[in-house]
Amino acid sequence: MWKETFLNIFHNNEGKFIGTVIGLIIAIFVLSIGFFKTLFIAICAFMGYYIGKKIDNKESIVEIIQKILPDEWR
Repeated sequence: MWKETFLNIFHNNEGKFIGTVIGLIIAIFVLSIGFFKTLFIAICAFMGYYIGKKIDNKESIVEIIQKILPDEWR
């Protein structure tokens, strides 16, 4: 009974539930390790997601790096 009720609420409000959990996790990180360390972790996670998405789309890693780096570094 409770399991079905919970699953029904979860499926009807999936975005809100996931957003709340992510917000709670971020708050715990900020309170335990600090804002800038949490920001660094979030930036690294986003970069990993971005590169992984490009790899999944069969794009060349070399081309991705060339787009990111300035001309002077190539």
